[in-house]
Amino acid sequence: MVTDELTAVVTVADDGGSSGRLRRELGVLPPGDLRMALAALCGDDEWGSTWSEVVQHRFRSEGDLHGHAVGNLLIVALWELLGDPVAGLDWVGRLLGAHGRVLPMASVPLDIVAEVELDGVISTVRGQVACALTPGRVQAISLVPADPPARPEAVAAVHDADWVVFGPGSWFTSVLPHLKVPELARALHDTRARRLVTLNLAPQPGETDDFSPQQHLEVLRQHAPELAIDVVLADTGIVDDRDALEKAAAALGARLVMAPVSETPGDPGSDPGHNPGGDPSNAPANDPDSSPRHDPRRLAPVLDEIFLQKR
Repeated sequence: MVTDELTAVVTVADDGGSSGRLRRELGVLPPGDLRMALAALCGDDEWGSTWSEVVQHRFRSEGDLHGHAVGNLLIVALWELLGDPVAGLDWVGRLLGAHGRVLPMASVPLDIVAEVELDGVISTVRGQVACALTPGRVQAISLVPADPPARPEAVAAVHDADWVVFGPGSWFTSVLPHLKVPELARALHDTRARRLVTLNLAPQPGETDDFSPQQHLEVLRQHAPELAIDVVLADTGIVDDRDALEKAAAALGARLVMAPVSETPGDPGSDPGHNPGGDPSNAPANDPDSSPRHDPRRLAPVLDEIFLQKR
């Protein structure tokens, strides 16, 4: 473990599945991405692994509970009882024994609006699910409402951080939205923390089809041209043009670190079913274990070296 003083600041724009249903029915923040972050922060002991499985469990039935995740219902129940989204998440984190804290990035549910290019034609789609499923390449995103209130706790966490880490994750629907919440974006610009970008291991179908690693950085710069990055971390296996990637990193003010941080099929001790710190955004819905993913055992020591400035 690199640290247990970790805060995950998570998007609140999910509009599909269990989260979307709860959001529409109860008017709450969509809990699914928050639940996923809490589950990822569970320990590898019996308590942590058991509770991680519990909150991730989905009901299968012919009734109204079908598809709901236990953790979503637990989170929303605590929100209703306590009247405070952050307090509710903190209570769930204590129950799970989470090694860190999970915060929503905004105080209200958000919609992502994406400009998608297909065969030279630009169309506009609204909603996280539509952004992920609409054929074509996402060009840019914005949020509705356009000036959402940031959670004060999230802003404070950014200001208090030693390091801010962007990614891995869905580039347009999980990483870049943080830069579209004005108060949070200002904190990300103004914080004294150093900033690290961890690149995904593969393009994500429907969002970053055919994107090279350097294109991910170019899109980041387009959405936040004044944001300075200190380090870009890339897996050695994804880089075809190191010079181009170094140039894209330098345009952000960053140095490039390359290291083998992905899972190797057949690694002893590899557990595809439990991968805290991995990259689920790259997993196809029909086979979540077939795509490249970050290996926590390889990623953690590399991050440790970066954070301690040994690398």
